[in-house]
Amino acid sequence: MSTVLGKDRPAARYEQVKAYIMERIEGGEWGVGHRLPSESELVEILGVSRMTVHRALRELTSEGIVTRAQGVGTFVAEPAQQVELLELRDIAEDIAANGHRHTTRIVTLEAIRADSDLAMAFGQRPGARLFHSIIVHYEDETPLQVEERFVSPHFAPDYLEQDFTLSHPHRHLSAIAQPEEIEHVVFAVTPSLAICSLLDLEEPEACLQLMRRTWVDGRVVMKGIFTYSGSRYSFVGRYRP
Repeated sequence: MSTVLGKDRPAARYEQVKAYIMERIEGGEWGVGHRLPSESELVEILGVSRMTVHRALRELTSEGIVTRAQGVGTFVAEPAQQVELLELRDIAEDIAANGHRHTTRIVTLEAIRADSDLAMAFGQRPGARLFHSIIVHYEDETPLQVEERFVSPHFAPDYLEQDFTLSHPHRHLSAIAQPEEIEHVVFAVTPSLAICSLLDLEEPEACLQLMRRTWVDGRVVMKGIFTYSGSRYSFVGRYRP
């Protein structure tokens, strides 16, 4: 039995399909993990074309409302995590606070020579020595963040000797000194193939990328690039003007 969507509504048909799905999710009828009707079933229920249903589901997937498993179906997704944008946070603590298990995979931990861009970011000359790390942070079995850091050896001389499977770089650097100044820049990016692989993305999707620099004693001591799947994580900031 079909439920024909109102043809006199101003919203596009695919937006009406999205609204139909969202009403059931927000009303609690379809909870997290609930399997949605198939595309064919939605076509029959709503009296719209398969292309209309496909677009609606594609957009809901990109917005992190539902998740799709090839050959299995479409399911209501867990709400994307939020983190205070203007506050330095430990992602391990965020994951634990949400009742999940945090693990890490160390991809790179090395000393490098700064190229011209890094030298400019640190206010040093090209060729200056820096420490470099790439770490993937997991929430249970899902990769949530790719963390890339460049660190001044003068600030953290034993950075490369740390076991970051046991302690997060944020904790190590904060224990040395709290930053006096912080710069945040947020981008929406199309991830590289390398990032897609590290985040276990079957297809490239919009990602959030936070670039952070921190200053201690008037000098840049760390530049970090933190990349998140847009459907798994979100930022929020709140302040009093």
